[in-house]
Amino acid sequence: MADAALRLTALAEELLGEKLPVRIRAWDGSETGPPGAPVLVVRNRRALRRLLWKPGELGLARAWVAGDLGIEGDLYEALDLLASLIWDRGAEATSGVHPVRDPKVRAFATGLLRLAGPWLPPAPPPEEVRRRAGTLHTKRRDKEAISHHYDVGNDFYELVLGPSMVYSCAYWEDDGNLEDAQRDKLDLVCRKLGLKEGDRLLDVGCGWGSMAIHAARAYGARVTGVTLSAEQAAYARKRIAEEGLTDRIEIRVQDYRDVRDGPYDAISSIGMAEHVGSVRFREYADDLYALLKPGGRLLNHQIARRPEKDESAYHVDEFIDAYVFPDGELAPLGRTVTTLEEAGFETRDVESIREHYALTLRRWVANLEKHWDRAVRMTSPGRARVWRLYMAASALSFEHNKIGVNQILVVRPAAGGASRMPLRARDWTAPATG
Repeated sequence: MADAALRLTALAEELLGEKLPVRIRAWDGSETGPPGAPVLVVRNRRALRRLLWKPGELGLARAWVAGDLGIEGDLYEALDLLASLIWDRGAEATSGVHPVRDPKVRAFATGLLRLAGPWLPPAPPPEEVRRRAGTLHTKRRDKEAISHHYDVGNDFYELVLGPSMVYSCAYWEDDGNLEDAQRDKLDLVCRKLGLKEGDRLLDVGCGWGSMAIHAARAYGARVTGVTLSAEQAAYARKRIAEEGLTDRIEIRVQDYRDVRDGPYDAISSIGMAEHVGSVRFREYADDLYALLKPGGRLLNHQIARRPEKDESAYHVDEFIDAYVFPDGELAPLGRTVTTLEEAGFETRDVESIREHYALTLRRWVANLEKHWDRAVRMTSPGRARVWRLYMAASALSFEHNKIGVNQILVVRPAAGGASRMPLRARDWTAPATG
């Protein structure tokens, strides 16, 4: 009798203490669960062995990336239902009880073992980062982490990001065109920085050169872009040559900590600070402060997490750390602002654009799904699954205010404390004409 789905459902509901909101389909063809709900497909017993040997999020992630687990139906609905059932429970679900001594956990593991069979643990998928031991956020380790994330093929990113090749939150006026929204974001950054003809701009974490090109072409800035990704730099230089802007833009494969040719009139850091890490963030703030002229502005565009009641309990998401952003960290907005001000900056404006990132991510997911077969050929089935899950889950996190993203505009004060900012600074809210 084919009954694996029924047995899995019974085990899960006993452990969780409530009904599963999704259907389960097992490798033996059995299926059970609420009619019309998304289907969690357990394609083989190997998925169960991954959970047994690595309980929790990492075991689930490995099963998903390897293709042992899948979802049929609306991916966002399925993730929403599963998140509220499993991940959102947090530490309170097992507070005061060691998992090994919890009789429900032991019963679940025993039942899973009977279904999975007594085989050795499967090897992690090849897409999982192979991290060297050692100190976090050294220059060598950061370069390896950046390479893992970005050096997966520029053609893959073209499929996902679209023609703008901007890998950060777009700025939406309405539910319109992704390329227009990304152009508007780049223009917003330029206006907040007050760029004008001849200004020197340092673009930290310059990606594929989109910010540098917009600042040089639309505002006449002279731009230095730095990235740790050789593939990004090559792509950016090719675009810049095609635009005829090689006399205005220089792209370097360089750590921001090694930039020594300041002072700059302005610095943009868009979606890069998440890679810096808490142990290095003050150093990051100090370095950028030293690279600015008095009166110069820094626009720090950064994802933020909600504060923890006990900040020492914060841990990096296992799936993100193993498959997406190795060594990446998120900080609460308040801590970021405080550190920037401790370095000497004055905060002039903070704008939350959280909802904008949810819209952006949903467009990227749609691009990936539209070009799924090509994306798989360009990378691997596992890599494509990583990106689909990561971007869809992140969209939901932004929508539900689990994480946010903020543009923080700070200035290095000039002599006597002058900010050199206009009295009514928000003239950037409307695009420049002409």
